[in-house]
Amino acid sequence: MTEAVVPDVTVLGAGLVGICCALSLAEKGLRVHMVDRDAPGQATSAGNAGIISPWSVVPQSMPGLWKKVPGWLMDPQGPVTIKPSYLPRVATWGLRFLYEGRQERIQPIGDAMHALNHDCIELYRHHLTGTGHDNLLQDSWYVHAFRDASQINLNGPDYAMRRAVGAEIEEIGAADLRDLEPALTHEFEAAVLIKGQARAVSPGKIGEVLADKLRQMGGTIEQAEVHSITPKDGGGWRYVTETGEHFAPKLVLSMGVWSAKLLKPLGVKVPMEAERGYHVSFSNPGVALTHSIMDMDMKFVASTMESAIRVAGTAEFAGLDAPINQKRLDGLVGLASKLLPDLRMDDISTWSGQRPSLPDSLPCIGEIDGFPDLIGAFGHSHYGLMMAPKTGRLVADLVTGTTPNINMTPYHVTRY
Repeated sequence: MTEAVVPDVTVLGAGLVGICCALSLAEKGLRVHMVDRDAPGQATSAGNAGIISPWSVVPQSMPGLWKKVPGWLMDPQGPVTIKPSYLPRVATWGLRFLYEGRQERIQPIGDAMHALNHDCIELYRHHLTGTGHDNLLQDSWYVHAFRDASQINLNGPDYAMRRAVGAEIEEIGAADLRDLEPALTHEFEAAVLIKGQARAVSPGKIGEVLADKLRQMGGTIEQAEVHSITPKDGGGWRYVTETGEHFAPKLVLSMGVWSAKLLKPLGVKVPMEAERGYHVSFSNPGVALTHSIMDMDMKFVASTMESAIRVAGTAEFAGLDAPINQKRLDGLVGLASKLLPDLRMDDISTWSGQRPSLPDSLPCIGEIDGFPDLIGAFGHSHYGLMMAPKTGRLVADLVTGTTPNINMTPYHVTRY
């Protein structure tokens, strides 16, 4: 890249968070360059369950969660697994995760989540405007399905937190659930409906479409692996890829789990874990779902995508470079067959990716202390799809010297 075409800002990472940062920066009139080893939106961003919820205000770590963890770890099909040899490395992170779930922390964390999620549907529709692909976002409800109706507590903290920010929540019985989603197993006795949401029918396609929109706005995209970042004497940043050394006046770091590795040589330590997620897609499934379904017993989600049903869930802690655990994929196939008894299973595809998870369920967003013009936008764990567009708006404000309209303290990169 010659000096004549040096962009105003370079975004490292082309997941949906990076893409939304780049789009918001381009909307501000800046020349934007984006770099990622993968095609835009096709890595971790492509593999989620497609839920886009303004009501996602419940932290992953909640009071009493520690009581459930041992049972989950003992269950081969449970929602969490830890590779035994990795346990010593993840133990400190896990203890901090549980500590963040104490009573006095959940409301501040929930408020910070709400600030990033409350207008996520409107912001996605804004980005999709003019692309001809508005249909990639569909109105939807979130259906929490229970095999034991006595387990439902609408006054519990999770539903109370959602209602407090405006969510419409309704409990229905087995007959109404069968009318709503006839493909589901009749084992479910009741369900809780969380209304006013949306779902992405193809998260990967949204990434492709928005990347194309960025190009049409004058942005450029380079497919290359980033090896290191260093501050440049006199200002700006150097970043190194396999194509050589490059310069950026301002650098946005949005590389998910790899962000912490790039920051470590600078002396910036971020307690981020690579939380591997899995999904299984069933093409020509023979059944369909109208809404996103959470099996509340087994903690996984099923949703109809473009010409397929996707079943996603489970968290595996095994390290960034661990091989794919086929048992987790096989387990999802088994769970899907129980959830949807008439599901056709003759055409299956699988996926696995690394979620960048921090102990408090909040991402790192903001200029990094001691490193001018280096802005973090990473660590969105399970919420990257939802939080991406607001993160992009905040990053664009920070890059252009505009004071964000929300309190940025909860997302401070060096808060730990």
